[in-house]
Amino acid sequence: MSEDLRDLVRREFEAAYGTEAAGIWSSPGRANLIGEHTDYNEGFVLPFGIDRRTFAAVGLRDDARIRVGSTFSDEIAEIALAELHPDAVSGWSAYPLGVVWALGRLGHADLQAVPGVDIMLESDVPVGAGLSSSAAIEGAVAFALDELWRLGLDRVELARVGRTAENDFVGAPTGIMDQMASLLGRDDAAVFIDCRTEEARAIDLRLAENDLTILVIDTQVEHQHASGGYRERRASCEAGAAALGVASLRDVTLADLERAREVLDDVTFRRVRHVVTENQRVLDTVAALAEDGPRAIGELLDASHRSMRDDFEISVPELDLAVETAQSSGAIGARMTGGGFGGSAIALVPRGLVSHVQVAVDGAFAEHGYAQPVTFMVTPSEGARRE
Repeated sequence: MSEDLRDLVRREFEAAYGTEAAGIWSSPGRANLIGEHTDYNEGFVLPFGIDRRTFAAVGLRDDARIRVGSTFSDEIAEIALAELHPDAVSGWSAYPLGVVWALGRLGHADLQAVPGVDIMLESDVPVGAGLSSSAAIEGAVAFALDELWRLGLDRVELARVGRTAENDFVGAPTGIMDQMASLLGRDDAAVFIDCRTEEARAIDLRLAENDLTILVIDTQVEHQHASGGYRERRASCEAGAAALGVASLRDVTLADLERAREVLDDVTFRRVRHVVTENQRVLDTVAALAEDGPRAIGELLDASHRSMRDDFEISVPELDLAVETAQSSGAIGARMTGGGFGGSAIALVPRGLVSHVQVAVDGAFAEHGYAQPVTFMVTPSEGARRE
């Protein structure tokens, strides 16, 4: 598949712009093993890059303009580098153009001096499925421009660029997890990230040697991070931290929850409880993987979903059904993944039971009158790279 997409994006670049690309770069989507809505609370997360990627064919221009096209849209967006600002762009092109703007905003590139670029994108990361198609775009474009403009940025700095693009250009109030996973991913490993210090290290998953795989169940219920539900949850977390007198919920421990219950209203308390307990589940998952391997983390995944469903209230009936059906059909553990309000669930499944779980999920969705989900296996994979 990757070879096909590389060839396709190269051909589309030449057809659209009448010249050859200087190169092709790619970056993966991500699934989050555990640690949801903890990143913007300066907590812990454990995502991984997946083997579905966005490819960017990029070439330099001899003027100060930028053009962005994609094989999934007939539109080619064009704008002068000097005119880039959040109100000037809308739609899907805001993600790649936001990266260019963020490189200037953060002082990494002088947009008055660098050459313009042409960009063509292709991707097999599902859009709206909670697998961070946006971070895959941001990672591929940032990695390409870092090389072509000779900026010399490291991967964490490029992740910050992507987050700035998403927060301040697109207007989605996300943390840095998605961009870090897309840029720092490694084969057969998750990325343990401390979102306060932005330190990251690979955590071996050893899925193949344990005869396990991760099954994605895309409910086909699309979500959007820039919409209200995500913003409300973030605002609740910030209000909870302020009421408890701490800089962020990272500073609240399990032992503090009793006092938090007395100080906070019920809804804010439950939002805070999710974040605090989810941080602990991430740490427990890292320890369990090191000590006992991936078969030991099932209950932590299950508990994470219950917390997102009951305390953070970001699940939807389709996600709950996917998780419950996977659990009852032989999955070691399952949970929704991503920002919530739709998107995908993941299930840790013995390889021999994958078809059984898929058939069971299809049947359950049909029985409930839901649209048929899309299920597929993902492999933890390498982060951004030049192809």
